[in-house]
Formats: sequence, structure tokens, C-alpha cells
Amino acid sequence: MRVRHIMSTPVVTVTSDTPVLEAAKLMKERKIERLPVVDKGKLKGIVTKDRVLHSSPSMATSLSIGEIHYLFAKLTVNDIMQKDVATVTPDTTIENAVRLAQDRHVGALPVIEDGKVVGIVTTNDFFYMILNPILGIGEEGSRLIIRHCESTEQIASAFKCAADNGFHVINASYIRSRRGSEKDLIIHVSEEDTTKLAGCMREKCQLDAEPRDR
Repeated sequence: MRVRHIMSTPVVTVTSDTPVLEAAKLMKERKIERLPVVDKGKLKGIVTKDRVLHSSPSMATSLSIGEIHYLFAKLTVNDIMQKDVATVTPDTTIENAVRLAQDRHVGALPVIEDGKVVGIVTTNDFFYMILNPILGIGEEGSRLIIRHCESTEQIASAFKCAADNGFHVINASYIRSRRGSEKDLIIHVSEEDTTKLAGCMREKCQLDAEPRDR
């Protein structure tokens, strides 16, 4: 899957001379937390809700309230924006985009094509568009975790148990356990009661299976 499949477009942007108060108002109205900063079609930076909050003047000062408001009103996006911006292209793979966001400790990646901002992808996009469907979050049914499910034969046996007992598999994920090198298989089925399925896996496949909280 590529970034183009999950990115938000068109993108709400501001110019570097936009007052910070105006940018904050725009983020509130549009219910977004990041604004790419674009001058003459070129990405110059990104301003976030956190940067706006951190730019607010402290009341622990000798300045009057009027002076504080005056100085804050003069702040522009250029004064507070992040200028070293991590970006991706529409054809960047999701895996590489996630790795970049993690390496740079950022919550959003502007998407650039032919030098122009054509979209933006955020950590929420990764969760809602990728992780949620994989884990079946928000869907009916139940999940069963099969521990130490290491080999292809074991995985095949687990799915055969589901098929033989009439369970409908919605999705499945194969993840490394926090216990070390062990791997667990998580199967999400449409049925609520997985007792029979867990019993089949223990008896016929010698797999350590147990229901998992949704």
C-alpha cells in the first residue's frame, strides 16, 4: 500500500506571514492540528497546535496584559513553524512512511509531488486506515490469541480448526511477542463465543489458544 491510498487531500495550508492567532483559529475551525506552510507553491515548514500553545506568552512577566496581547498578535507562523520538515511522496510505501515518522518523532508527513504539497498523512491515518482494519477494531465478533504459533504448519492448523468448526475469519495478524523471539497469531472471527475454537486448537493442534479482550 502507498501513501496516496490513505493521505488526506486537498490540504489546508497557510503562508509564512499568517498571524499565529489566525492559524490557531483556522485549526480550531477545521478541527485539525497541523498546517503545512506554503509560500509560492513551495513547502517552507509546518505549524502545529502544540507549537501555537508553546508560543503563547507567559503571564509570569512584568508586561501588562495589553502589551502581552499586542506582542502575541504580531507573531506570525514564520516565527514558530518547524522548518526542517520530513516529507514523503504519494508513492512512498506505508511501511517507509511509518518508519520515517517514528525516526523523526513527528505526527504528520506532508506529501510532496512535483515540488507541491498534494496531501498530508498523519499517525491517525496509520491507525484508522491500517491498524484498525488489521486488528478488527470496532468490528463485531471476538479475537483469539494463539501463543508460540511459530511455523507455517501451525498457522495452517489454526485456520483449519476455524474452517472445520464453521468459524468465519474476519482477519488475522501475526506479531512478535514482548516475551522475546516468540510469535503470536491473533485471529478475529465473527462469532462471539470462541470456546469451541480454542478447544480444537488445544486438542488437535497442540496450540496454546485463549480468548483475547477486544
